[in-house]
Amino acid sequence: MTTTPDFPKPGILFRDLTALMADGDALRQVTDALLAQIPTDVDALVGVEARGFLFAAAAAVSRGIGVYPIRKEGKLPGPLLSETYSLEYGTATIQLQPESLAQGSRVYVLDDVLATGGTMAAAIRLLERAGYVVVGLGVAIELRGLGGREAVAGYPVHALIELDG
Repeated sequence: MTTTPDFPKPGILFRDLTALMADGDALRQVTDALLAQIPTDVDALVGVEARGFLFAAAAAVSRGIGVYPIRKEGKLPGPLLSETYSLEYGTATIQLQPESLAQGSRVYVLDDVLATGGTMAAAIRLLERAGYVVVGLGVAIELRGLGGREAVAGYPVHALIELDG
């Protein structure tokens, strides 16, 4: 993992997992550790754009279940649900295709980092509006002290590593 100060704007300390993902053995170890926390009765894994896609896809293949993307605005065709939320460094909108999974599907959400919890909380709202049941959240890194767990209170959060934000 690398840390880049003042990215994407001044005052933000960006934690980047690109080097970890480029190492096949490290990616396998992280995926296996995330898989160990995922309940066996989930119907699909949800990956939050963009690095969440990588963890979710790798874990879904290992588990033999589907992966479902939550994308940034403007990246998906067809009927969509959208959710706008605040980031550490601005606002963003995420979207999903609500007809991709059956109503009542049990899903587990994966992303690379939990910081303020804004993205994860927006993903939860979006998934529940689509009629899915969010059974848990998994991240490689949680940045403590930024309010992430509080933003997703009521949902189990599994972080492989906890760092001071």
